[in-house]
Parts: sequence; C-alpha cells; structure tokens
Amino acid sequence: MNVEPLMPLQLEQLRSLSTCVVASAIETFGVRLRNRGFTDSRLHCFFPEMPTTVGYAATARIRSSDPPMEGHSYYERGAWWDSLRQVPEPRVVVVEDVDSNPGLGAFIGEVHANILLALGCVAVITNGAVRDLTGVRKSGLQMFAANVSVSHAYAHVFDFAGTVEIAGLSVQPGDLIQGDQHGVQTIPRAIAPRVPAKALEIVQQRKQLIEFCRSDSFSIAKLRERLKELES
Repeated sequence: MNVEPLMPLQLEQLRSLSTCVVASAIETFGVRLRNRGFTDSRLHCFFPEMPTTVGYAATARIRSSDPPMEGHSYYERGAWWDSLRQVPEPRVVVVEDVDSNPGLGAFIGEVHANILLALGCVAVITNGAVRDLTGVRKSGLQMFAANVSVSHAYAHVFDFAGTVEIAGLSVQPGDLIQGDQHGVQTIPRAIAPRVPAKALEIVQQRKQLIEFCRSDSFSIAKLRERLKELES
C-alpha cells in the first residue's frame, strides 16, 4: 500500500462539508459511474450529531457466529492492531462481517472503541453489528453499522488489510473515506485535492438558487434559465 496523505488543511475542508455536496462535486470530475462509490440504505450512522468523518481505511474481515479456529480471547487481535499503523492517520476501521447472517455478534463496543481511538482511529464502518452505544458515543468514536447486538458472540478478525465490501461499497486499505448522517463514500485519490474547492463552488451555487426560489422575482422561466446555466 502506497498512500500519500492529504494535507491537514485539505482533510479539515472535507470535514466541513456534507457527504451530499462532496458526492455532487465528485460527479463533476467524471472519474467513476454515478451509482458507485457510496453505501446503500443497509448502513446507518449511529451518531448523526457528530461531525463529518474523514480518514483512511484500515480493513478487516470478521466472523461472529462460530468460535475462532485458534485462540479464545475476544481481544486477541494484536497482528491486526499492528496492521492499522500501516495506514495514515486519521484511520477509519472498515470491517466486513462475512457470516451468512451478518451482525449476530457485535465486533465493536465501548472497550474496543477506546482501543481504536488510542490507535488513531476516528470511526468504524461495518455491515455487521455494534453495541454499547451510550459508552461509545461518549468516547467520540463514530459508528456506521447495519444493526446492533447485545453480545459480541464469537466476533473475531480472521483476515485483514484486504479489499472488503460494505453495503455495496468496495473499500481497499488506504482509501480516503468520508461519512456523515447520510452514509459513507470513498473519495477518489486522483481528484481528492480538488474536491473541496469544487464542493464549495457547488454550495455557493445552491445558496444562490435557493435565495432565488424564495425571492419575489421567482418564475418558472427564470428557473429554467438558471438551471441551464448551472448545467453548462
């Protein structure tokens, strides 16, 4: 993995923007199909009041229905923790639960959330379950997941640092991730430095259009003209 991190200012600019406006900005570059690069409705943001999440993906695959082939402790995953440090900070943990019924057991709870925070992680994304919502909210770690579970069952990492798929989104280690109450998306690295400026341009265009819609000069004819100008 060869990841050249963005400048701190660029990351901060992305944190100040919603996923929706960034998605619109990405579309203008024509680097991927418009139905790719983001999660679908199976994934939920558990703490929508928290700021937008931005970071680099550290991936893993887990199972929770059956016991691990070796080892007995829920916390025996030192090799995976070591692999997290190969990804630049801020880190976003992206975990694919490969069980036939994902989310029987929760991989992340209050204790593991604080471990991940100590390892420079800012969020976890999983197609499985999470738990200890009150404690994790207090910790400041954002969580995107499909559901919740009272138990971690046999949740354990069996593979890491590979490509995973979460709610229709394919993620590779080091991918630039952005997430908020609307969902999660990757930001193509080739255009990432230019996305904030384009997004801010779109924000201004939207503001002007909304102001026009609320003004006394609004008419359908003028609306068509303005939309045509935006499309061009």
